[in-house]
Amino acid sequence: MTDRLAVVGSGPAGLTAAVYAARADLAPRVFEGLEAGGQLMLTTEVENYPGFPDGIMGPELMQLFRRQAERFGSVLDPSDITRLDFSHRPFRLWADETEHHADAVIIATGAKARWLGVPGEERLRGYGVSACATCDGFFFKGRRVAVVGGGDSAMEEALFLTKFATGVTVIHRRDALRASAIMARRILDHPKVEVRWNSVVEEVLGDGEVTGVRLRDTVTGAETDLPLEGLFIAVGHDPRTELLRGQLDLDDKGYLRTFEGTMTSVPGVFGAGDVVDFSYRQAVTAAGMGCRAAIDAERWLEAQE
Repeated sequence: MTDRLAVVGSGPAGLTAAVYAARADLAPRVFEGLEAGGQLMLTTEVENYPGFPDGIMGPELMQLFRRQAERFGSVLDPSDITRLDFSHRPFRLWADETEHHADAVIIATGAKARWLGVPGEERLRGYGVSACATCDGFFFKGRRVAVVGGGDSAMEEALFLTKFATGVTVIHRRDALRASAIMARRILDHPKVEVRWNSVVEEVLGDGEVTGVRLRDTVTGAETDLPLEGLFIAVGHDPRTELLRGQLDLDDKGYLRTFEGTMTSVPGVFGAGDVVDFSYRQAVTAAGMGCRAAIDAERWLEAQE
Protein backbone atom coordinates (compact mmCIF):
# COMPACT_ATOMS: atom_id res chain seq x y z
CA MET A 1 0.00 0.00 0.00
CA THR A 2 1.21 3.50 -0.83
CA ASP A 3 0.55 6.37 1.59
CA ARG A 4 -0.28 9.70 0.02
CA LEU A 5 2.05 11.44 2.48
CA ALA A 6 4.72 10.27 4.89
CA VAL A 7 6.18 12.51 7.61
CA VAL A 8 9.60 11.60 8.96
CA GLY A 9 10.00 13.07 12.43
CA SER A 10 7.63 13.83 15.30
CA GLY A 11 8.70 17.11 16.85
CA PRO A 12 6.65 20.31 16.53
CA ALA A 13 7.30 20.50 12.76
CA GLY A 14 6.40 16.91 11.98
CA LEU A 15 3.29 16.75 14.13
CA THR A 16 1.98 20.14 12.98
CA ALA A 17 2.47 18.96 9.40
CA ALA A 18 0.51 15.85 10.33
CA VAL A 19 -2.37 17.91 11.78
CA TYR A 20 -2.70 20.03 8.64
CA ALA A 21 -2.22 17.11 6.27
CA ALA A 22 -4.77 14.99 8.10
CA ARG A 23 -7.32 17.81 7.99
CA ALA A 24 -6.72 17.89 4.23
CA ASP A 25 -7.70 14.21 4.13
CA LEU A 26 -4.20 13.00 3.24
CA ALA A 27 -4.10 10.46 6.12
CA PRO A 28 -0.38 11.04 6.71
CA ARG A 29 1.79 8.31 8.18
CA VAL A 30 4.15 9.82 10.78
CA PHE A 31 7.33 7.91 11.48
CA GLU A 32 8.04 9.07 15.03
CA GLY A 33 11.48 7.49 15.37
CA LEU A 34 13.51 6.55 18.40
CA GLU A 35 13.53 10.12 19.73
CA ALA A 36 9.82 10.77 19.37
CA GLY A 37 8.78 14.30 20.29
CA GLY A 38 12.10 15.90 19.42
CA GLN A 39 14.13 18.23 21.62
CA LEU A 40 11.11 19.38 23.64
CA MET A 41 11.17 15.97 25.32
CA LEU A 42 14.35 17.18 27.07
CA THR A 43 12.80 20.47 28.23
CA THR A 44 11.23 20.60 31.67
CA GLU A 45 8.97 23.65 31.33
CA VAL A 46 7.98 25.56 28.19
CA GLU A 47 6.73 29.10 28.85
CA ASN A 48 7.08 30.70 25.42
CA TYR A 49 4.71 28.54 23.36
CA PRO A 50 1.54 30.54 22.56
CA GLY A 51 -1.63 29.42 24.29
CA PHE A 52 -0.07 28.27 27.54
CA PRO A 53 0.15 31.36 29.78
CA ASP A 54 1.08 29.27 32.82
CA GLY A 55 3.65 27.22 30.93
CA ILE A 56 3.64 23.51 30.15
CA MET A 57 6.10 20.68 30.47
CA GLY A 58 7.85 19.85 27.20
CA PRO A 59 6.80 16.16 27.12
CA GLU A 60 3.20 17.12 27.97
CA LEU A 61 3.11 19.63 25.11
CA MET A 62 4.33 17.01 22.67
CA GLN A 63 1.71 14.54 23.91
CA LEU A 64 -0.95 17.15 23.10
CA PHE A 65 0.55 17.52 19.62
CA ARG A 66 0.30 13.73 19.17
CA ARG A 67 -3.32 13.58 20.33
CA GLN A 68 -4.31 16.36 17.96
CA ALA A 69 -2.56 14.70 15.01
CA GLU A 70 -4.28 11.37 15.78
CA ARG A 71 -7.67 13.02 16.23
CA PHE A 72 -7.73 14.08 12.58
CA GLY A 73 -6.60 10.75 11.21
CA SER A 74 -2.80 10.74 11.23
CA VAL A 75 -1.23 7.29 11.57
CA LEU A 76 1.53 7.45 14.17
CA ASP A 77 4.16 4.80 13.55
CA PRO A 78 6.85 4.43 16.26
CA SER A 79 9.34 3.06 13.72
CA ASP A 80 12.68 4.70 13.03
CA ILE A 81 13.42 5.26 9.35
CA THR A 82 16.79 3.71 8.50
CA ARG A 83 16.92 4.16 4.72
CA LEU A 84 15.32 6.31 2.02
CA ASP A 85 15.09 6.24 -1.76
CA PHE A 86 13.87 9.40 -3.50
CA SER A 87 15.05 8.38 -6.99
CA HIS A 88 11.51 7.77 -8.25
CA ARG A 89 7.88 7.84 -7.13
CA PRO A 90 6.36 6.43 -5.13
CA PHE A 91 9.17 7.20 -2.74
CA ARG A 92 10.52 4.32 -0.69
CA LEU A 93 11.21 4.39 3.05
CA TRP A 94 12.55 1.58 5.17
CA ALA A 95 11.90 1.15 8.88
CA ASP A 96 14.49 -1.51 9.68
CA GLU A 97 13.65 -4.13 7.02
CA THR A 98 10.04 -3.08 6.41
CA GLU A 99 9.55 -1.12 3.19
CA HIS A 100 6.97 1.66 2.96
CA HIS A 101 5.86 3.77 -0.01
CA ALA A 102 4.58 7.34 -0.21
CA ASP A 103 3.60 9.76 -2.97
CA ALA A 104 5.05 12.70 -1.04
CA VAL A 105 7.32 13.02 1.98
CA ILE A 106 7.92 15.72 4.58
CA ILE A 107 11.33 15.59 6.26
CA ALA A 108 11.13 16.92 9.83
CA THR A 109 13.97 15.05 11.48
CA GLY A 110 15.16 18.08 13.44
CA ALA A 111 18.60 18.81 14.82
CA LYS A 112 20.48 17.80 17.91
CA ALA A 113 22.48 20.05 20.18
CA ARG A 114 26.11 19.18 20.63
CA TRP A 115 26.85 18.34 24.24
CA LEU A 116 30.12 18.27 26.13
CA GLY A 117 29.90 14.66 27.28
CA VAL A 118 31.23 15.38 30.77
CA PRO A 119 30.10 13.89 34.09
CA GLY A 120 26.95 15.46 35.51
CA GLU A 121 25.83 17.03 32.22
CA GLU A 122 23.23 14.47 31.21
CA ARG A 123 22.01 13.90 34.77
CA LEU A 124 21.33 17.64 35.24
CA ARG A 125 19.95 18.32 31.77
CA GLY A 126 16.73 20.24 32.36
CA TYR A 127 17.77 20.99 35.95
CA GLY A 128 20.18 23.82 35.25
CA VAL A 129 21.86 22.46 32.13
CA SER A 130 20.36 23.70 28.86
CA ALA A 131 21.24 24.17 25.20
CA CYS A 132 18.76 27.00 24.56
CA ALA A 133 18.93 30.35 26.32
CA THR A 134 15.87 31.73 24.55
CA CYS A 135 13.91 28.70 25.75
CA ASP A 136 15.09 28.62 29.36
CA GLY A 137 16.78 31.93 30.17
CA PHE A 138 13.80 33.36 32.02
CA PHE A 139 14.10 30.68 34.71
CA PHE A 140 17.49 32.07 35.73
CA LYS A 141 16.38 35.53 36.73
CA GLY A 142 18.64 36.78 39.51
CA ARG A 143 21.02 33.83 39.21
CA ARG A 144 24.60 33.30 38.14
CA VAL A 145 25.03 31.35 34.89
CA ALA A 146 27.70 30.36 32.40
CA VAL A 147 27.79 29.79 28.65
CA VAL A 148 30.22 27.35 27.04
CA GLY A 149 31.37 28.36 23.55
CA GLY A 150 33.19 31.00 21.60
CA GLY A 151 31.21 31.57 18.40
CA ASP A 152 28.48 34.02 17.49
CA SER A 153 25.73 31.72 18.77
CA ALA A 154 27.40 31.48 22.17
CA MET A 155 27.77 35.27 22.32
CA GLU A 156 24.10 35.72 21.43
CA GLU A 157 23.14 33.28 24.19
CA ALA A 158 25.32 35.13 26.70
CA LEU A 159 23.94 38.55 25.77
CA PHE A 160 20.38 37.25 25.99
CA LEU A 161 21.05 35.82 29.44
CA THR A 162 22.29 39.19 30.75
CA LYS A 163 18.62 40.28 30.70
CA PHE A 164 17.90 37.83 33.51
CA ALA A 165 21.06 36.66 35.26
CA THR A 166 23.04 38.63 37.80
CA GLY A 167 26.20 37.65 35.95
CA VAL A 168 27.23 35.55 32.96
CA THR A 169 30.55 33.74 32.59
CA VAL A 170 31.64 32.76 29.10
CA ILE A 171 33.80 29.65 29.19
CA HIS A 172 36.08 29.30 26.16
CA ARG A 173 38.81 26.77 25.47
CA ARG A 174 41.05 29.26 23.65
CA ASP A 175 42.53 32.69 24.38
CA ALA A 176 40.46 34.49 21.73
CA LEU A 177 36.80 34.28 20.73
CA ARG A 178 35.80 32.78 17.38
CA ALA A 179 32.83 35.15 17.19
CA SER A 180 32.66 38.07 14.79
CA ALA A 181 34.45 41.19 15.93
CA ILE A 182 31.25 43.09 16.72
CA MET A 183 29.80 40.25 18.79
CA ALA A 184 33.07 39.72 20.64
CA ARG A 185 33.27 43.43 21.48
CA ARG A 186 29.74 43.44 22.88
CA ILE A 187 30.66 40.58 25.17
CA LEU A 188 34.00 41.99 26.28
CA ASP A 189 32.48 45.41 27.00
CA HIS A 190 29.40 44.14 28.83
CA PRO A 191 29.48 44.85 32.59
CA LYS A 192 27.61 41.65 33.44
CA VAL A 193 29.89 39.32 31.46
CA GLU A 194 33.27 37.86 32.32
CA VAL A 195 35.27 35.43 30.17
CA ARG A 196 37.21 32.46 31.46
CA TRP A 197 39.87 31.98 28.82
CA ASN A 198 41.69 28.73 28.08
CA SER A 199 39.13 26.80 30.09
CA VAL A 200 37.10 23.64 29.54
CA VAL A 201 34.36 22.09 31.66
CA GLU A 202 35.48 18.81 33.21
CA GLU A 203 32.36 18.17 35.31
CA VAL A 204 28.97 19.69 36.08
CA LEU A 205 28.45 19.85 39.82
CA GLY A 206 25.22 19.51 41.75
CA ASP A 207 22.75 17.07 43.24
CA GLY A 208 19.29 17.62 41.78
CA GLU A 209 20.23 21.01 40.35
CA VAL A 210 23.38 22.70 39.09
CA THR A 211 25.58 24.28 41.75
CA GLY A 212 28.74 24.83 39.72
CA VAL A 213 31.24 23.45 37.23
CA ARG A 214 34.77 22.13 37.53
CA LEU A 215 37.04 23.87 35.04
CA ARG A 216 40.43 22.82 33.73
CA ASP A 217 42.93 25.37 32.45
CA THR A 218 44.04 24.19 29.01
CA VAL A 219 47.47 25.80 29.47
CA THR A 220 48.42 24.90 33.05
CA GLY A 221 46.13 21.93 33.64
CA ALA A 222 45.00 23.41 36.96
CA GLU A 223 41.42 22.69 38.04
CA THR A 224 39.09 25.14 39.78
CA ASP A 225 35.42 25.08 40.77
CA LEU A 226 33.16 27.86 39.53
CA PRO A 227 29.92 28.29 41.54
CA LEU A 228 26.84 28.93 39.38
CA GLU A 229 23.20 27.93 39.03
CA GLY A 230 22.83 27.46 35.30
CA LEU A 231 25.00 26.14 32.48
CA PHE A 232 24.20 26.77 28.82
CA ILE A 233 25.97 24.70 26.19
CA ALA A 234 26.43 26.64 22.94
CA VAL A 235 28.94 24.63 20.96
CA GLY A 236 26.67 24.11 17.97
CA HIS A 237 23.89 21.95 16.59
CA ASP A 238 23.97 19.14 14.05
CA PRO A 239 21.01 18.64 11.71
CA ARG A 240 19.74 15.09 11.51
CA THR A 241 20.44 14.67 7.82
CA GLU A 242 22.64 11.55 7.78
CA LEU A 243 20.01 9.60 5.83
CA LEU A 244 19.59 12.41 3.30
CA ARG A 245 23.17 12.63 2.05
CA GLY A 246 23.29 11.78 -1.64
CA GLN A 247 19.50 12.01 -1.83
CA LEU A 248 18.73 15.71 -1.30
CA ASP A 249 20.71 18.95 -1.51
CA LEU A 250 22.28 19.99 1.79
CA ASP A 251 24.16 23.18 2.61
CA ASP A 252 27.78 23.28 3.76
CA LYS A 253 26.67 22.81 7.38
CA GLY A 254 24.59 19.77 6.54
CA TYR A 255 21.19 21.48 6.78
CA LEU A 256 18.49 20.55 4.28
CA ARG A 257 18.07 23.12 1.51
CA THR A 258 14.55 24.20 0.56
CA PHE A 259 13.34 26.19 -2.43
CA GLU A 260 10.14 28.11 -3.23
CA GLY A 261 8.73 27.51 0.22
CA THR A 262 9.47 24.10 1.68
CA MET A 263 10.24 22.06 -1.45
CA THR A 264 13.60 20.29 -1.45
CA SER A 265 15.75 19.48 -4.48
CA VAL A 266 13.45 16.52 -5.22
CA PRO A 267 9.90 17.49 -6.21
CA GLY A 268 7.45 15.91 -3.80
CA VAL A 269 9.86 15.95 -0.88
CA PHE A 270 9.50 18.83 1.58
CA GLY A 271 11.49 20.02 4.58
CA ALA A 272 10.39 21.66 7.85
CA GLY A 273 11.73 22.54 11.26
CA ASP A 274 15.23 22.47 12.66
CA VAL A 275 16.52 20.17 9.93
CA VAL A 276 16.15 23.25 7.68
CA ASP A 277 16.32 26.12 10.17
CA PHE A 278 19.72 26.89 11.72
CA SER A 279 18.74 30.41 12.74
CA TYR A 280 15.69 30.40 15.04
CA ARG A 281 15.39 26.81 16.34
CA GLN A 282 12.16 27.46 18.26
CA ALA A 283 9.19 25.15 18.67
CA VAL A 284 6.79 27.78 17.36
CA THR A 285 8.84 28.47 14.20
CA ALA A 286 9.20 24.72 13.60
CA ALA A 287 5.43 24.30 13.93
CA GLY A 288 4.89 27.14 11.44
CA MET A 289 7.20 25.46 8.95
CA GLY A 290 5.36 22.18 9.46
CA CYS A 291 2.12 23.93 8.55
CA ARG A 292 3.71 25.37 5.40
CA ALA A 293 5.15 21.99 4.38
CA ALA A 294 1.77 20.27 4.73
CA ILE A 295 0.04 22.92 2.63
CA ASP A 296 2.83 22.78 0.03
CA ALA A 297 2.57 18.97 -0.08
CA GLU A 298 -1.22 19.07 -0.44
CA ARG A 299 -1.03 21.55 -3.32
CA TRP A 300 1.75 19.58 -5.00
CA LEU A 301 -0.21 16.33 -4.79
CA GLU A 302 -3.28 18.02 -6.21
CA ALA A 303 -1.19 19.32 -9.12
CA GLN A 304 0.11 15.82 -9.86
CA GLU A 305 -3.38 14.39 -9.92
